[in-house]
Amino acid sequence: MGDLYEVLGIRRDASADDIKRAYRRLAREFHPDANPGDQHAAARFREVAGAYEVLADPRRRDRYDRYGTTDDFDIANPFGSGPGGLGDLFDAFFGGSSPFGSSRPDPRAPQRGPDLRASITLDLSEVVTGIQHDLTYRTAVTCEDCGGSGSQPGTTVHECPDCGGTGEIRSLRQTVLGQIVTTSPCRRCEGRGEIMQAPCGTCGAEGRLVRDVTITTDVPPGVDNGTVLRHTGRGAVGVRGGPPGDLYVEIAVRAHPTFERDGIDLIEHRSISPSQAALGARLLVETIDVPEDLLIPPGTQSGTVLAIKGRGVPRLNGRGRGRHLVVLDVRIPEDLTDEEEELYRRLAGIRQEEVGMDQKFREWIRDTLSR
Repeated sequence: MGDLYEVLGIRRDASADDIKRAYRRLAREFHPDANPGDQHAAARFREVAGAYEVLADPRRRDRYDRYGTTDDFDIANPFGSGPGGLGDLFDAFFGGSSPFGSSRPDPRAPQRGPDLRASITLDLSEVVTGIQHDLTYRTAVTCEDCGGSGSQPGTTVHECPDCGGTGEIRSLRQTVLGQIVTTSPCRRCEGRGEIMQAPCGTCGAEGRLVRDVTITTDVPPGVDNGTVLRHTGRGAVGVRGGPPGDLYVEIAVRAHPTFERDGIDLIEHRSISPSQAALGARLLVETIDVPEDLLIPPGTQSGTVLAIKGRGVPRLNGRGRGRHLVVLDVRIPEDLTDEEEELYRRLAGIRQEEVGMDQKFREWIRDTLSR
């Protein structure tokens, strides 16, 4: 992924509202439901969601602005072994051992498995109520035959005699800077520090196998496009008994045919007649979950927004719901009957309004439109 601000098409000093507006616009444009079968749009949607996930979080945005990365790292430990860090210098001059203490992990210690990402697509009604969703994904699970050890049951594991259990071979070479100790993975044990008497034939000494796993994920009410749910310990298990990573489930919400979402509010556009606008009316509105009566006051103008409280989207991990907003559009009839036209003329006369046109002007308009 490139620069996150460029992904969303915003300036680096963009406000939180600017970020949210840019994300919503791009999410609607590249949503899979709006671009069926378009792999480029699907990839762009994931890219936009990933950028929003970072920039919408003040802490992660600050870290990205400072260090140009979205990964978590320990700023208080400058002697780490990350690429380009001081750990690389210690690897070159001290054989991987820092003069302030060893920083290289024991190769025989179980290593944590990788994190995994998955996605699910929900209807807007499921977002409002919350749902338990069954999710199937491929991951690494512990080999049942060896229990994750990588060796056949009943066999022994010996320390590698070549590297002494370190998993590395150190060599001393002379340079213009003096003697330098270099390290390389032990070929005999392949960097594990151990020699198995009889590797497990089921998993090939890995201690894990790739399988399809199904879990039930609890989706809370109020999630939105790009919301990420974390399932601790549901990622892939590590090699030879290492603990599992985490599973991150990204939420996508299908576009609704009637309602548009704006934060925790739902917006519906509704047409009414001039008579309803002038005299007032009672409308039955189908909200996302139950019908509600909506009172239109007399003299309502086109573009008026009326609200039904508590019928929007729940606040994520909070209390209460948003509003169901009805935007009214006064629709002028286009095919008046003779009787309706006469009534409109009488009304115009009462209100002393200039209306209508003579026969010659009518014929000119008709001829112009028919060309």
